[in-house]
Amino acid sequence: MKMLLVRKFRVLILMVFLVACTMHIMIDLLPRLERRGPEGRPGCSCPPPAAAAPPRAAPRWPSKHTLRILQDFSAEPASNLSSQSREAAAERAAGGGGAGGGAGAAAAAGRTRRLIGPGAPRPPPPAAAAAPLAALFEHPLYRAALPPLADGDLLFNVNSDIRFNPRAAEQPEWQNEDHHEEFLPTGETSIDSYPNWLKFHIGINRYELYSRHNPAIEALLQDLVSQKITSVAMKSGGTQLKLIMTFQNYGQALFKPMKQTREQETPPDFFYFSDYERHNAEIAAFHLDRILDFRRVPPVAGRLVNMTREIRDVTRDKKLWRTFFISPANNICFYGECSYYCSTEHALCGKPDQIEGSLAAFLPDLSLAKRKTWRNPWRRSYHKRKKAEWEVDPDYCEEVKQTPPYDSGTRILDIMDMTVFDFLMGNMDRHHYETFEKFGNETFIIHLDNGRGFGKYSHDELSILVPLNQCCRIRKSTYLRLQLLAKEEYKLSLLMKESLLKDKIAPILYQPHLEAMDRRLRIVLKAVSDCIEKDGYDNVVENDFNTDVNTVTTER
Repeated sequence: MKMLLVRKFRVLILMVFLVACTMHIMIDLLPRLERRGPEGRPGCSCPPPAAAAPPRAAPRWPSKHTLRILQDFSAEPASNLSSQSREAAAERAAGGGGAGGGAGAAAAAGRTRRLIGPGAPRPPPPAAAAAPLAALFEHPLYRAALPPLADGDLLFNVNSDIRFNPRAAEQPEWQNEDHHEEFLPTGETSIDSYPNWLKFHIGINRYELYSRHNPAIEALLQDLVSQKITSVAMKSGGTQLKLIMTFQNYGQALFKPMKQTREQETPPDFFYFSDYERHNAEIAAFHLDRILDFRRVPPVAGRLVNMTREIRDVTRDKKLWRTFFISPANNICFYGECSYYCSTEHALCGKPDQIEGSLAAFLPDLSLAKRKTWRNPWRRSYHKRKKAEWEVDPDYCEEVKQTPPYDSGTRILDIMDMTVFDFLMGNMDRHHYETFEKFGNETFIIHLDNGRGFGKYSHDELSILVPLNQCCRIRKSTYLRLQLLAKEEYKLSLLMKESLLKDKIAPILYQPHLEAMDRRLRIVLKAVSDCIEKDGYDNVVENDFNTDVNTVTTER
């Protein structure tokens, strides 16, 4: 009798184990089952539009992720449709303008809003009346030549006779399930046949991320918005959700999704370290960096992403996939995992499954080109009550200038360039910076992670300018370009507006942000002028020009 009970107990344990294994296998198969419609045909798992006549079938989603109540702006009808976007502009035009705008809006309220289809062409940006940007890049200040480049000044020494094979360094997670797709040619010996992301990488040198007229940069910007996305994963670390996207040509980019509309300002009670990271700030920072002729921000472009096809269906990150759900407004949403703003209350929702975002091209892998991370001497305390040393010591810069690497070379001038760059954007979140290890201390600072810029257009954060006010040092090239951008024919706001119109999700910045840059530029020039009056021109302005360029600039 006892042996019989033991056998029954063993059979029971075996049955429980088999049931658990079966459930585990079914859970793993859910993503693939989600991709197939009725009768095994491929189809979208999204619910049909509200205007459809037949009754809507229940969404094929795990019940625990369905119909969660959203409590932030993402649940509002206009959350992912900025009043500054082209879609909103088209709606306002359809509703009428002037005095009839209110009546048109009221009439449109009862109609279903038109959405941009996945393959629908976007209207071209309006043509500019003039081209001050082209004239700016023809100015002598933007044509100064770099010193001759030796082998040690290049990040990569490329042997053009070596054939490029993208599968040589392929990682397993990059493999595409569709083996019939065409990838890059693999027998070419010319550098011209390399993908644009690789051309960008091999063009990096001691003085710049890319040259002024490198055609690969414009081509790379186009790739960022047109290349097929083959894999998506969450980026580890950081306070807010960011996705790593891999393309069909094996390039990679960092995706920051839209969290705020164009006209929204950072609430006045928000600390700088809890502010949202804005996708449009990343895009605008790249264009501003190029107009200032720094060329220290990796290429960034805006893209409208289909959350179903281009994120959920291609991700192998189960943690990311499990956070997808359908909102009460029948929009596809997800929130991922991160320190801040990763919950159903702060979910990212499409319209119905499309969302804006910025895509920043990856720098070379750290295994190929190591980067060194430096603590910014003027780093903020990141504390609600404590202040950093530089905020209470007016002579703090003298201490910095006696500390390597700021006691020699151009690093202190690089910090001043970064200070001006951040002040024009209103970016208070510059706690660290990076340089390429190969070049030692004689190289530029990479301007990464600019998402907390352009948060407030009605306020100028003067504390960002403290390094410039304390050190009273600036490059002559930077100072002359700032003076040029303050002139009416090269007005910074107009140049930025023209440059940003080239982006696929333009307009990028709300008009008051553009006007704020002109105002902040005057503040920077006043700060330099005060330093010159106090310490003398030669002690403040560091001449980094050769004689010929300096002469031409003076004559102009």
